[in-house]
Amino acid sequence: MRVIAGKAGRLLLKSVPGYTTRPTVDKYKETLFNILAPYIPGARFLDLFAGSGAIGIEALSRGAAECVFAEKDMRAVKVIRENLRHTKLDADARVMPGDAGVVLAGLDREGRSFDIIFMDPPYAGGFYESILTFLSSSALLNDDTVIVAEAALQEDFSFLEDTGLSEYRRKEYKTNMHVFIRRRGNG
Repeated sequence: MRVIAGKAGRLLLKSVPGYTTRPTVDKYKETLFNILAPYIPGARFLDLFAGSGAIGIEALSRGAAECVFAEKDMRAVKVIRENLRHTKLDADARVMPGDAGVVLAGLDREGRSFDIIFMDPPYAGGFYESILTFLSSSALLNDDTVIVAEAALQEDFSFLEDTGLSEYRRKEYKTNMHVFIRRRGNG
């Protein structure tokens, strides 16, 4: 696993030992960032269920102004911090250990908003609806926020109808997909 492009491009990243995380394959990560390229420079980026931190680190490397990493697995938190130090991107990062819902509530209370929110929860955890419903009514979204959900191909996002959010793009791969979501009317 490596940083693909930007100021930390080609640096290798550590991964979390075991099977608790599912790193995004480099070619899918490259496709994702080609789609997000216009939104990255100067962006406030939130990496939910951050795992090794590879997605948020890629965003920082490509010019995001800051990234908040939310992760509850303390082994993964340690790896994120090591990867940030190794890539020398730690000055623009904030690592928040804890459950994604608790971290989101805390950021909402702080009055934070993000330009890009990436979420890659455990596929079978039922997180998509609860997290996206919370985000839809929070101050974490500005008028132009792009939310990207990495999900299994069979994941159903029809619940978005009831949230004020809508899917505006989908990129399918062999076993998973990236679903791009915005506030309804902002696509």
